Parts: sequence; C-alpha cells; structure tokens
Amino acid sequence: MHLLQLLKESVLFALGALISNKLRSFLSLLGITIGIFAVISVFTFIDSWEKKIQNSLADLGNNIIYVQKWPWEFSSSFPWWKYMNRPWPKYQEYEILKQRAIFAEAVVFTAGTFNESIKFGKTTMRNARVLGVTEDYDKVRKFEIADGRYFSLADFTGGGRVCVIGHNIAAELLGNLDPIGQKIRIFGQPVTVIGLFAKEGNNAIDNSLDDIVLSPMNYFRTQVDLKSGSVDPFIMVKAPEGMPTQVLKDELKGLMRSIRRLKPSDEEDFALNQISLIANQISAFFGVVSQVGFVVGFFSILVGGFGIANIMFVSVRERTSQIGIQKALGAKNYFILIQFLVEAVVLSLFGGILGLVLVGVGVIGLNTFMDLGLTLSISNILFACGISTLIGMISGLIPAITASRMDPVEAIRFV
Repeated sequence: MHLLQLLKESVLFALGALISNKLRSFLSLLGITIGIFAVISVFTFIDSWEKKIQNSLADLGNNIIYVQKWPWEFSSSFPWWKYMNRPWPKYQEYEILKQRAIFAEAVVFTAGTFNESIKFGKTTMRNARVLGVTEDYDKVRKFEIADGRYFSLADFTGGGRVCVIGHNIAAELLGNLDPIGQKIRIFGQPVTVIGLFAKEGNNAIDNSLDDIVLSPMNYFRTQVDLKSGSVDPFIMVKAPEGMPTQVLKDELKGLMRSIRRLKPSDEEDFALNQISLIANQISAFFGVVSQVGFVVGFFSILVGGFGIANIMFVSVRERTSQIGIQKALGAKNYFILIQFLVEAVVLSLFGGILGLVLVGVGVIGLNTFMDLGLTLSISNILFACGISTLIGMISGLIPAITASRMDPVEAIRFV
C-alpha cells in the first residue's frame, strides 16, 4: 500500500508539472514524441510491407521449386553471358519430369504473353496478360473461383478454347455483363469464358490473378511459340507436405542434368529457384532498413531524453524545500528517489504516447485514402512504451539521486 501511494503521488506530481508548465513540458517532450513517431513509423511501414510481400510470396508456394533459365540469386563469379546462353525450359522437359519425378506432388508447365490485346464486341483491352498452364496449376497456386468453374481434364487434354479471367479483366472488358458464357477474342480467336477468379487485389510482387486470362496449355501453345523467351516458359514442381524441398531439389537437379545430357564436369544450364531465396533477401533488406530507421529516430529520442532531464532538474530545484520537509518527517532516500524517477518515466511515457497517437492517425489516414494496408502492431506499441520508459529512467536517474541525497536542513532553508 505504501508503494502504491508513492507511485500515485509521483504520477500526480508528473501530471502537475505538465499542466503548470505547459510550454516547457511540450518543448521538452517534443524530442521524445518526434523520436517515437519516426522510429515507429519506419517500423510500421517496414513490418506492414514485409508482411504483405511475404504473404504474396506464400501464394507462390513455400514448397515449390521453379525450374527456370534465370536464377533469382545471381553469383558475382558467374559471367552474365553464360546465363544468356542457357536454353529456356521446354514443354518436353515438363513431360519427362512429370513422368520421372518420384518426389513431386504436382508438376506444371506455364508460359505467358504480357502485351496481348483482348476484345469483346467493340471494346478492346490492351497490354493484357494471357497465361497458359497445364492441368495441375490449381495444386501449386492458391486461388478462388467467384463464378463459373475451373478447367476440367477434358479442357486441358482437348485444348479447348476456354478461359478463366480475373476480376479486373471482367470489369474493364465486360462491364456489368455476366462473364460466364461470353466469348472474348484472344489471339484473334473467340474463346469462351467459363470461370471468374475471386478478386485478390494488388499485391507487392504483382502476381495477382485480377489482370490475368488463364487458358489451357494445349490451346495456348497452338497460338504462341513456347521456345521463345518472350513468353517466359518455366516449370513449377511442388513437394508433398512434410517433405523437405531440398530432397525434391536434389532429384530435379539430377533429372534436369540427365534430360539435357550434361556431363559430370559441366555446369548446370538451368536454375532451380525457391521462394525462400527471395524471402531471405527481403528479410535481410528490411532488417537493414529497420536498423537505419532506429538509428535516425534514436537521436531524436536522445534529444528528448535531455529535455526530460532538464525538466527533472528544474523540478528538483523548485521542490527543494518540499524535499527537505519530507525528509525531516522521516521520508527515506529511496522514497524521494522513486518519487522523482517515476515522475521522469511518466513524463517520457506521455511523450511516447503522443508519438504513438500521431502514428495511429497517420496509419488510419493513409489506409483511408491510399489503401496501403498498414497496421500498428502490438509489438511496436510495446516497443515504443519500453523505449520511452527506459529513456525516462535514464534521464531521471541523476536528478532523482541528487534529490534523494539532499541534506534536509539545507533543503528546508533553500529559497
């Protein structure tokens, strides 16, 4: 009870100091407020964007190996012209991998055009993306069908002129019409829309299906040259749940070397990419940005700490006679020490909370007008409160010690 009473009085003293010296308190707390605002703003942006990117990458599959021409992680010792001379993955290689890959749950060949013109009646949509896929695509890419259906096995094997379109394609090309059953022209030929993807929205790596026209590979490859790099052909291979992707990767490495008749001494002329490569690079990048943001904001917090210390020294001076009376009445040194230390922490916390409020207002405003998907996480709030508390304790320690060691007689006589 004694300790609670002490804490209560210290908090009241701190609030009294804020109210009675508004301008001085505001200027002194400004450093803490700006510092917390700067640090937590950076952390909020970084955490939100990293989460958004990681979620987008998760849609691509954490247990999927991408057999491609280009690696996602370049080696500085590998000449660029060797990458240029690599062949593109072939449809025939996909068929062999599908037959031979023992550890693969699904194997998919995909290729796409990125500047296609799609027509419906008199409406033309330019620079559309048309993607051709094989039958296991729904096993390696997460999506929902909002209307209609996905491809059947007959659609894939027969090379039917059918397609599933994204939300933005339907809105721009078909307007308010029911897309199912409509015929749109792709590659100059009529193709029937059998399905509509659920809206996914924009994501950080631009792999949303909202702007995609998906078609069966057996139809798609009659319209484009799969050997051309302009359609970016690649193979996706999914590992079964619970199986380390490294096992599948090792198998694919051996199979691809065998398919391309590479000698043991020959370098690979293909890349086996994983989402973890990008995820690790992103985490490292955001980690560096976080450190830079913290260092920049820390200087503002440090300046705020000097402001808190200044308030506390002034407070000690103004209440010197009061301290002397308290000690004359039996107050222990630790009582005075805790009283001023708690006051410093409360002042610093108040500045930190103001900074958090500004961050919260900024997050709400940006999400309202720009839909950035920012979130002020509990961990960042606790971090801000923790830093504010620490700065308050450090800033108030010397003034509190000075107050606790005062001689009661000299303090009472102080004017």
